[in-house]
Amino acid sequence: MSEKIKVLIVDDSAIVRQALLQILSEDKNIEVMAVASDPYVAAKKIQTEVPDVITLDIEMPRMDGLTFLKKIMTQHPIPVVIISSLTGKGTETAIKALEYGAVEIITKPQMYTRQFFEESKIHIIDAVKAAGKAKIKRRNNIITEEFKVEPKYSADAVIAKTAMTSMIKTTEKVVAVGASTGGTEALREFLEVLPSDTPGIVIVQHMPENFTKSFANRLNELCNISVKEAVDGDTVIRGRALIAPGNHHMLLKRSGARYYVEIKDGPLVNNDTDPL
Repeated sequence: MSEKIKVLIVDDSAIVRQALLQILSEDKNIEVMAVASDPYVAAKKIQTEVPDVITLDIEMPRMDGLTFLKKIMTQHPIPVVIISSLTGKGTETAIKALEYGAVEIITKPQMYTRQFFEESKIHIIDAVKAAGKAKIKRRNNIITEEFKVEPKYSADAVIAKTAMTSMIKTTEKVVAVGASTGGTEALREFLEVLPSDTPGIVIVQHMPENFTKSFANRLNELCNISVKEAVDGDTVIRGRALIAPGNHHMLLKRSGARYYVEIKDGPLVNNDTDPL
């Protein structure tokens, strides 16, 4: 990186602000430009200097983080990484944060622990770096991440090699979508306009484990097609989108004329393709 990523830390806990300051300052590509105890203080900081990334708590005095996030994304979009104790396991708060435009969500424990920040150091730094690369657009209607992967594996690490065999011909089509930074909002816009007879869709969205089910349920309420978190063996059918569970691989397979998905664990892969 030619220039450092300027970060504004917003959290009402002085201990958490100090911990994040120490963690982020350890990386030569990150500069903490300021810290703020609540959104009002943060707004004044932004008037003086606009950060590249904001780390944001949810539960704060005077104005909660979700309200501040919504204001940022509708007025002056800036990549935001949510670090909060209220965003665990696909909670409604977490889903709203993604809908409002948060790039990444990191769940911290209810009570501050030094061990949490030590263990989450790499995750936090990578999230901020990914957010620094995110292309954020203004949102008139008020779901985003790219992590450094070392080492890089190809899909061969997950997909076993098989001999080529002849297959029954089929006219069915399958739409495959991969999404990373900015993908949640793009997916919502894409899926909302599709008709109910759309060919089957399989989606891999870079999202933390336990979030994808709530994300799929939310999209299911908004779209003409049905949307669900995929389970192993689900058939790919017209009018339905299957979203891979967080932290899992989803393989598209075919048996005769039937397409289905296989959900499996495996090492992280990176094929150097452009995300949605």
